[in-house]
Amino acid sequence: MFLVVLVYALFASVFTTAKTALDYSQPLFLVGSRMMLAGALLLSYQYFFHKERFILRRKDWLRLLLLSIFSIYLTNAFEFWGLKYLTSFKTCFIYSLSPFASALLSYFVFAEKMTPKKWLGMLVGFIGFIPILLSQTASEESTGHLFFLSWAEIAVMMAALCSVYGWILLKQLVSENNLSPVMANGTSMLIGGTIALCHSFFVENWEPVPVSEFAPFITCAFILIIVSNFISYNLYGWLLKRYSATFMSFAGFTTPLFAAFFGWLYLGETITWPFYLSAAIVFIGLTLFNQEELKTVSLKEART
Repeated sequence: MFLVVLVYALFASVFTTAKTALDYSQPLFLVGSRMMLAGALLLSYQYFFHKERFILRRKDWLRLLLLSIFSIYLTNAFEFWGLKYLTSFKTCFIYSLSPFASALLSYFVFAEKMTPKKWLGMLVGFIGFIPILLSQTASEESTGHLFFLSWAEIAVMMAALCSVYGWILLKQLVSENNLSPVMANGTSMLIGGTIALCHSFFVENWEPVPVSEFAPFITCAFILIIVSNFISYNLYGWLLKRYSATFMSFAGFTTPLFAAFFGWLYLGETITWPFYLSAAIVFIGLTLFNQEELKTVSLKEART
């Protein structure tokens, strides 16, 4: 159980570190440089230590390209741009839409069944996001609005949706294409990072690069690569072998709580009452949703 708590604390620390890094770099450059380096390191590891699985086939490339675009480029570009204007804990909280977004995507794309209790849990969960979405800082208000949502909030919502689709693509590459997870992640990071860096070159200020202070930028980028790209996702994958995906998804709700604590401790962010209200309501929605999910999983196991 300690490792479950640890992995979500590490995920939360990524938002705090990235928020700090954005004080010294532009979002797209941060995404591109970090992902290209992480991808190159992962592929080097695969080549030198598991050369027999250093293989890419023609049938892999379409999904790899989609994974690069959605999971690496769009997810991180949307997330880091939104994070520049939002508090770290609000960004992380909006990101916790992922379990609900995953269920909706599975319902519409894969025709998976949704029980009335799941719909109720999802509805309660979505209602729970309203208080924190209505609470906005001057920084996020400066990005403009679409109805009552700021563009920064919409960007992070898009990041959560792209991330969910990315996990589906990664699962397909590993289970259906029989591709090594390291190979899939390394290749997609290298391609997605290259796309982000090219985008940065055309829209961000390269004089000579979009970095104001190199020492703190390099430190933050190094921490992000080690904690996010190497430790967190690999530890999460290992934990999925010991705990159910439903339990891990439910336990993931601790991430915004850790992010709020780290944001208060290291960034001086003020945690307002809408955060606590939203957290309580979303927790109820997740509880309802996951109770039904556990029942569905139990029925499937009983049939097999």
